[in-house]
Amino acid sequence: MDFTNEQWAIVSPLLPPDDVIGAKGGRPRRPNRDVLNGILWVLRTGVPWNDMPDRYQSNARLFQEWNMSGVFEKVLQALAWDFEERGEN
Repeated sequence: MDFTNEQWAIVSPLLPPDDVIGAKGGRPRRPNRDVLNGILWVLRTGVPWNDMPDRYQSNARLFQEWNMSGVFEKVLQALAWDFEERGEN
């Protein structure tokens, strides 16, 4: 299950801009929505990162960056708050 447009509107302001390139340069990243959908897919399924479907094309490095910087926690808190507000436990 990917983010709905409503959910994306809640979490997208919490993420760094899509066009940020890492300190080491390299190829451009996938859009944040694809990355976050991929991260949540891996966490939900327990499948190794390398077995992620092509439609997500995320990576563990970005998950680690977002986790260490507190971004991922803010995303999860925002989603939990939204579910609570809408009465979806």
